[in-house]
Amino acid sequence: MSSDPVKIILVDSDASTRRALGRLFSASGFTWEAFASGEEFLAAGEVPETACVIADTRLPGVGTIELMRRVRSNQAGVPFILLTLEEDEESRRQARAAGASAFFRKPVDAGALLDSIRWAVHVPAPTASV
Repeated sequence: MSSDPVKIILVDSDASTRRALGRLFSASGFTWEAFASGEEFLAAGEVPETACVIADTRLPGVGTIELMRRVRSNQAGVPFILLTLEEDEESRRQARAAGASAFFRKPVDAGALLDSIRWAVHVPAPTASV
């Protein structure tokens, strides 16, 4: 990854999830952009080199695994972190097989999600002031 700031790309059909996670990302110093569907995201153009995509596992239209395949066909190193309301072993297996960096059940723990983003894009966590 380059030294450019990390941009979070959030793809989730649920508006309240997009708002809540957007507030978390802003408060954590990340730039971010949200999309309601895989098609909307794909229509926006190329993904920045320093992006991390956070996507719901049950997107309408273009499914999440297909979305990962399409993005990675042009930019192989883009990390994906997947979120789900209904976790099952098959979903988790498919996410692993597709190369997801992490897989979380909603509602997601904010600290764990932020740590997984930093890990996926190789950004150190901020240090606490004493």
